[in-house]
Amino acid sequence: MHKLVLILALLYTGAITYFSLIVMNFKVSVGGFDPTDKMLHAGAYLFLCVLWKLFFILNSTDFTRYRPNLYWVAIACFLFGMLIEVLQGTLTSYRTPDWWDGLANSTGVLLAVIFFLVMAPTIKKLKSRYSL
Repeated sequence: MHKLVLILALLYTGAITYFSLIVMNFKVSVGGFDPTDKMLHAGAYLFLCVLWKLFFILNSTDFTRYRPNLYWVAIACFLFGMLIEVLQGTLTSYRTPDWWDGLANSTGVLLAVIFFLVMAPTIKKLKSRYSL
């Protein structure tokens, strides 16, 4: 199961990279701020963080590594989001970095961290019950 989640996480990471660096011809904004776009960013990075953390949950037999792995996954997802914003400004002439996007990405990561911290006891029970 952990191999399937790894493949999904890698494919999803690649998809985020691809769609973040291609030409996008549609944009809806209110005074330069697009709330729908920011919700998409937050949701995308929430799911990115969830996929990678699930991989580590399924791949680990030591539940004492739960929190440290969560924090490392969150830091990696945050840095990935910041890197994408920098690449949009340096690798492309048709995309610009947007710190609001970076904030939205970080909000999604933070929501995933909160979810996993709140759900830790339930996840521990499920992991021990089903030997995940």
